[in-house]
Amino acid sequence: MMHVLNAGMACALVLSTAAAAQQSEPIVSRGNPILADGRYYSTDPAPLVDGDTLWILAGRDEAPADVNDFIMNEWQLLSTSDPASGNWTHYPAIARPETVFKWAESARAYAGQIVKGPDGKFYFYAPVLQRDGDAKDRFAIGVAVADRPTGPWRDAHPAGPIISQKVPVANDIQNIDPTVMVDDDGRVFIYWGTFGQLRGMELLRDMITPKGDEKRIEGLTGFFEAPWLMKRKGVYYMLYAGNNAGPDSACTPAVYHACIGYGTATSPLGPWTYRGVMLKPVSSTTSHPGAVEFKGHWYLAYHTADAVGGGHFRRSVALDRIEWDDSVSPARIRTVVPTRLPQAAQAATRNIAGAAYAAASNEPIPLQYWIKALNDGITKASPLPPDMWGSWTGNNPKRQWIEYRWRKPVTVNGSRIWFWGDQPAGSGIGVAPPASWGIEYWDKGWKPVPSASGYGTAPGAYQDTDFAPVTTRCLRATFTASSANGTNAGVAVQEWQVLSPRVGPPAQPSRDRKIEGCD
Repeated sequence: MMHVLNAGMACALVLSTAAAAQQSEPIVSRGNPILADGRYYSTDPAPLVDGDTLWILAGRDEAPADVNDFIMNEWQLLSTSDPASGNWTHYPAIARPETVFKWAESARAYAGQIVKGPDGKFYFYAPVLQRDGDAKDRFAIGVAVADRPTGPWRDAHPAGPIISQKVPVANDIQNIDPTVMVDDDGRVFIYWGTFGQLRGMELLRDMITPKGDEKRIEGLTGFFEAPWLMKRKGVYYMLYAGNNAGPDSACTPAVYHACIGYGTATSPLGPWTYRGVMLKPVSSTTSHPGAVEFKGHWYLAYHTADAVGGGHFRRSVALDRIEWDDSVSPARIRTVVPTRLPQAAQAATRNIAGAAYAAASNEPIPLQYWIKALNDGITKASPLPPDMWGSWTGNNPKRQWIEYRWRKPVTVNGSRIWFWGDQPAGSGIGVAPPASWGIEYWDKGWKPVPSASGYGTAPGAYQDTDFAPVTTRCLRATFTASSANGTNAGVAVQEWQVLSPRVGPPAQPSRDRKIEGCD
């Protein structure tokens, strides 16, 4: 009977291994993002090195194209022995919250991390929703354990999460985005937090039990979320998503976007000193770092919206090299320049807005909007505020304008503009199509463009205007706001194209940081 049982167990193991092999898929990546064809979106990367293999744990974005919500049901893995080769293996659906943690709800498989413990096993720190919790915010961090990064994963602490609003001490923050590091001496440290609240503490070598009190972390300018703890040459580095927004911010001008900032410390729990920005905002509003040394090189994993059909809620993992400036102490992380897979040549166009510098009457622009969206070539059915220029403040003026400035005079004879609104025409609240608008050009003063064909105001589609050619260095679109009951609605524009009489190659962005106006 024992022999029969062992044979059955062996057969089950073989079948399990075969099933796992069938689930993995070889991927040949020609550049970032790694998974680029839109079949799988990948997000919140957490790299791990084990032997001669680089692994990247990622969540999976599954939101439909125009749904603005984090729909994330499972985690997945990518692995390679040589990032430069482009050869990866994709392991979809390695874990789901409800199948690993009996106390967890399904979905909301947020940013986690896998680390190798002192015992040689792999530990998966996963933020999930606690099913029966009575905390105000039910996000909690559980720990799973496995013999290999692909699993199978089992709950290492079946009694429940190791961090929540109830344990190890009561708190009122959202407990997500764990990052864990096993130090050279075997000590274990965990950080977590979001919405500007960062916590850290030491764990016992069992990778689960708190050792000492949790600590409120300060000193990291603009910290918002997504901490990543690492060590290089005896110095501790904390990478994080920051959004200290403003027109003169080194991080981001728009509050919805994030940069990747970093700080350093001489001990694993700080104190931390802010050192600067290592990755500027990418194409997705969120940004999430993970960094690791692999075969003598350091790499930054992050996500973007650059895959086919990608978006703010359909993100994809990218990987680029980190370069260090060791001439200073502590060593400075040089700004990472994101790379992309080769792009198809852009079609010839009459649109020359891409070469212009954009300005507006409401500068400094309200922090939820981003004026660079005016000529980025992107329109969305369900945009977020930084996907557009807008004027809404709650106390909106009757008239506003946006302006393009070119370094040298250009000849133009047409315009296409895409309005956005959350209120109908005629409203005096929110954001509505303007009551009227027009285009002016500079010629020793602002003048209406001659013989304009019309100025449509419907949102959600391009409104085309043709006019007699004018040569100018500055062009304005002026808006009269929709009004009702003594108040004015705001105005918002996703995209404003300006057309020259002739088709030519796509306009190249101006290298001038700022181009002065024509007044």
